[in-house]
Amino acid sequence: MTRRTDWAEYTDPPAAPGGDTAHDTDGGIDSGAWPEDGTAYDGTAAPRGARRGRNRGGAGGAWGSDGPESPRRRRRRGRTEPSGEDGGASPSSRAEEGTPPVDPVERARAICLRLLTGTPRTRKQLADALRKREIPDDAAEEVLSRFEEVGLINDSAFADAWVESRHHGRGLARRALARELRTKGVDSALIDEAVSQLDSEQEEATARELVARKLRSTRGLDRDKRLRRLAGMLARKGYPEGMALRVVRQALEEEGEDTEFLGDEGV
Repeated sequence: MTRRTDWAEYTDPPAAPGGDTAHDTDGGIDSGAWPEDGTAYDGTAAPRGARRGRNRGGAGGAWGSDGPESPRRRRRRGRTEPSGEDGGASPSSRAEEGTPPVDPVERARAICLRLLTGTPRTRKQLADALRKREIPDDAAEEVLSRFEEVGLINDSAFADAWVESRHHGRGLARRALARELRTKGVDSALIDEAVSQLDSEQEEATARELVARKLRSTRGLDRDKRLRRLAGMLARKGYPEGMALRVVRQALEEEGEDTEFLGDEGV
């Protein structure tokens, strides 16, 4: 009597999606290709064993030889491969965009604009700055002349503003103001025009204000020392000697000091 054979022991395993039988690389059946609970594969998740290095869908399968690509791997690839949006520009070419312009005229223009930001300057001050930065003379001359044409450099306006500010702010006299403007390269004719804003009466009135503020701090000193301090302060600010002595003598007389020793010298 023939023994009944269980043909289920010899039948092929169920076909994987796509019609291929799930075999491993050495001809054996990959028992991990299907869920152990017997549920049917619905295509929404990777079959078990798909991450074991076996490509069920061939070389161009959806899972690939290493399984689905992880977000971390995609990010890593995005850092190493050019996106193509910027034309594949190299980092070195982008870094060069921040380098100073090679054209000396452009360099000179950038330097002058930076120096003029918030602070007026004379042409000589800007020329000295360009020379210090080794800008060629022809490029510097071109930029400075152009800046004068458009009013960015105006030595006359600079001198007027300087006299106004330094006289009222520091109490400087015309002689001291002219000396400062010469050191900044302002032309002599422009200096004379600027300091002429101050007449002798205004200059003397400012000298009296200076002495009145300083007078209190000299009280208690002997007469000669007070005289030297007050007159010396006016001299450092550019006031003529005769005007300085006259203003100091009048201030001391108002405090009851004897000023006969001064006589009329320097008046």
